[in-house]
Amino acid sequence: MLDLSKPSVARMYDFFLDGTDNYQVDRDACDELLRIAPSTRELALANRAFLVRAVRYLAREHGVRRFLDHGSGLPTRPNVHQVAQEVHPSSQVVYIDNDPVVLAHGRMMLAEDPQTTAVLSADMRHTEEIFESPEVKRLLRDGQPVAALFVSVLHCIPDDDDPWHLVREIATRLPRGSYVVISQLASDDPDFRDRTTAFMQDITGNTWGRVRSIAEIDRFFGNLELLAADRPVEVSRWLPDSDLSPRQRTEEWIEYGGVARIV
Repeated sequence: MLDLSKPSVARMYDFFLDGTDNYQVDRDACDELLRIAPSTRELALANRAFLVRAVRYLAREHGVRRFLDHGSGLPTRPNVHQVAQEVHPSSQVVYIDNDPVVLAHGRMMLAEDPQTTAVLSADMRHTEEIFESPEVKRLLRDGQPVAALFVSVLHCIPDDDDPWHLVREIATRLPRGSYVVISQLASDDPDFRDRTTAFMQDITGNTWGRVRSIAEIDRFFGNLELLAADRPVEVSRWLPDSDLSPRQRTEEWIEYGGVARIV
């Protein structure tokens, strides 16, 4: 059942991307977040552009045709399957989310190509359930490399649920030669981290994780081989399309991450 008594992180993100699948409760929360962190809209736009570049890069430069999108959020064109299928029309994508609005829109999206696109209703922390699902088993059936996407979602996982272990566990379940794409909200200002984390936890009923430091996010890449950059970066600086591509100028917080091969 749709709960409009509190904002949804997915619908807030949709609002910042100029989408239409959001409600007044989400817009009010976004207005308050912009007072705390004025760069949030440009941060969201830069992060979405990073997702598109990363998927296109993996498809074009590394031949990846399988994508597992954790916490996929509301469909926003171009979606992952559209970007990947521009390069390889047979590319397959499984979207994973547990937000009812996301799932409803995702199932409508399936009408485009149900043979190559699936939407799985699951909490991304429930790894066993996800990998035992028919949708993911089909994705993994012939051992081809898979790109696991964790784009602007790991900050939604509390430390008690150990997001670092989650990424490692999923990496061990993927075929040899697979990849991960990671971005997460970051700040090296502890007061700002505490303030924004408290706000997000409050509006979500303590179902959110936290903003993390650069060093904490670097830990996600500890046993991975970084691609296209020698270290994680603020995502608008990851393989930009041109020198004229938009950059995030203010840095009270950033989306920080990269693309890596599992070794």
